[in-house]
Amino acid sequence: MEVIMMSNQTQGSARDRIDAILDENSFVEIGAMVTARSTDFNMSDNAVPSDGVITGYGSVEGIPVYIYSQDASVMNGSVGEMHAKKIVNIYDKAIKTGVPVIALVDCAGLRLQESTDALNAFGSIYRKQSLASGVIPQITAVYGNCGGGMAVMAAMSDFTFMEKENAKLFVNSPNALDGNYTAKLDTASAKFQSEESGVADFVGTADEIAEQIRTLVAFLPVNNVDDGAVADVTDNLNRVCADIESEMPDAALALADIADDGMFIEVKKNYAKSVVTGFIKLDGMTIGAVANRTAVFDENGKAAEKFDAVLTSRAAKKAASFVTYCDAFDIPVLTLTNVKGFSATVCSEKSIASNVAALTKAFAGATVPRVNVVVGDAMGSAYVAMNSKATGADIEFAWPQASIGMMDSKLAAKIMYADEISKAADPNALIAEKAAEYDKLQTSVQSAAARGYVDAVIEPADTRKYLISAFEMLASKDETVPYKKHSSK
Repeated sequence: MEVIMMSNQTQGSARDRIDAILDENSFVEIGAMVTARSTDFNMSDNAVPSDGVITGYGSVEGIPVYIYSQDASVMNGSVGEMHAKKIVNIYDKAIKTGVPVIALVDCAGLRLQESTDALNAFGSIYRKQSLASGVIPQITAVYGNCGGGMAVMAAMSDFTFMEKENAKLFVNSPNALDGNYTAKLDTASAKFQSEESGVADFVGTADEIAEQIRTLVAFLPVNNVDDGAVADVTDNLNRVCADIESEMPDAALALADIADDGMFIEVKKNYAKSVVTGFIKLDGMTIGAVANRTAVFDENGKAAEKFDAVLTSRAAKKAASFVTYCDAFDIPVLTLTNVKGFSATVCSEKSIASNVAALTKAFAGATVPRVNVVVGDAMGSAYVAMNSKATGADIEFAWPQASIGMMDSKLAAKIMYADEISKAADPNALIAEKAAEYDKLQTSVQSAAARGYVDAVIEPADTRKYLISAFEMLASKDETVPYKKHSSK
């Protein structure tokens, strides 16, 4: 493995990866004397230090965490019985104490020499991850191999990082897929897993991964009952966002403009880019943000990629998962809505109904403070699914030029006045006339506000101060929902 220098730490060993992420001198190793107990296949003749995984605890920006790091120099980091039990021990302690778990993965898979002992112990990790889900944050960083059952472990984490050159994440290797091979399509690569499957939330060098993990941990609550300590704020709470309208096509830029000190942590940046998800702080409070995006701007402010203002199946899936996470950890949710409808493709039809249903349930079932800002078009049931008041948003703002309604006014006019238009001397003029009338009566923000669907029409530049005020007011929100074990689907 290539040696990459990072903050004076060599990223070549399991221990070095731990030191690069944790606060200096904070790591305390536990289970260092544990070793493999299998004697089959001459295993007793092999030294298996720490059974191939270093486990312990430390801190990130002063926040306590448990951490484990697989050692590829010991039997390729393969998971044996005791290796798995060490990880389970970490989870037991993390769940009891209510602190995050960070997993640093470089693993050849299950240790074949230990067969069912290893398999049973491996399954116990799945159970602990499942029990920890929604209770403590789980973060996985993949530096080398993460194949088979280990890929499932990574996907069960809340956030997955992949080293962009050497990390390989796969259930089946590229060469095991019919008609495929690595040189044709590397389905195990960080590029594929971040852009196509959406398993990888973040991709970067070992240096960047360590920095991103530290930043992310500082943003997240340590557990699901943490009251969320508010960070000190130096940014002006009444700061005007003068450029936000021009930034809005690339919602990542708009969210950074709204955020304290311009900091936005984007999650799944490379997947389903027509929706942006991530974390900002407003007046020191962590907020989960979801926004429709119609462009990705390059460093020169030019649109490098463009998207229609529609909700795609992948985007709905991405947003639903993010909102569910925020609700589990009591993180308030902000949405910036600009959507005209749903993506209309054969491929999309395979999954869009179920994925939009998941998004709708995620918003409708969330009990955290929820604020929606309609920044462009908000049309039809795609708008309803995007954190509308109808699904329980606590406050809805709208920019003056936004539109809220069933469908585009010209299309509505063509349907409603089809007979008149077909007989008109100037059909286009009649369509324009009827569309303007429809806009005034049905799709303007003033019309929506008159019906109580919009709480306030605000100037775009004032968005930050309105959002800060809204989330401060909602901080004490206490909402109950009908008792149930969990959703049935």
